[in-house]
Amino acid sequence: MSDETIAVPVTSEANDVKTSGLPGLRVAILGAGKMGGILLQAFLKNNLLAPEQIVATVQHAERALALSAQFGVEVTTDNAAAAANADVILLGVKPIQVPALIEQIKDGLVGDKLVLSFAASVKTGAIEASAGRDLAVIRAMPNTPAMLAAGITALCAGQFVSEAQMAVAQRIFQTVGRTVVVDEKHMDAVTGLSGSGPAFLYIIIEALAEAVNVGLPRDVATLLAAQTTYGSARMVLETGYHPALLKDAVTTPAGCTVDGILELEEGGLRVTLIKAVKRATQRAKELAAG
Repeated sequence: MSDETIAVPVTSEANDVKTSGLPGLRVAILGAGKMGGILLQAFLKNNLLAPEQIVATVQHAERALALSAQFGVEVTTDNAAAAANADVILLGVKPIQVPALIEQIKDGLVGDKLVLSFAASVKTGAIEASAGRDLAVIRAMPNTPAMLAAGITALCAGQFVSEAQMAVAQRIFQTVGRTVVVDEKHMDAVTGLSGSGPAFLYIIIEALAEAVNVGLPRDVATLLAAQTTYGSARMVLETGYHPALLKDAVTTPAGCTVDGILELEEGGLRVTLIKAVKRATQRAKELAAG
């Protein structure tokens, strides 16, 4: 598992829900690497959990000491002990490491514990089978804008998950952005769209910023492109209007935007983006199939 964490600013405004805490709930983050570290910081900054409610694990003792001192929570290298004493267990390891991790902690997976996995392409059924018992498992697919509490996380439930447990999972991931609940059959498509999507959008921003070709300084062009992308996304989210309607509101007859859109259509941007999501989705299916 990765021991790398990233310090990020996090707010409690995601989904317009103010977190009021989950008192008494004990949470173990097994693998406080990138996403695990982001969630750890979000729990504390949003007062979702008190430090004494959290235990995290990393591979190396030196790293454990450093993280414990930094965040004021218990950090250990003992996955089994952390899981045994937790109500909710977050799996933050790489997909290939999940079977071995479940084997380590399976004796502590008793009662009504919830396992919340954000290991990409690992199905809930695979975790249930590895545990060898009726275990509540929720699979999560967050994306990298979670670093700024601007992510989107799709959640799907295994066969033993209660409504209350899904509500806990939503509260957990609302600290780093919005959440959506889907059937597991859609998770590969989620991976292809919102999981891979930030990379596709960065290419679009990069391409828009090539407005240096029409005389803009590169830093100004990048700022214009990025803020325009951000503002346009907010328009979709906050107005609830279909993107096509918002596009028409910008596009005046015989104006500049019409000519630009014609170039985009002739260049196949729409079709290319659809193909990119489909290809990423297919790759996610291949990885899930093992």
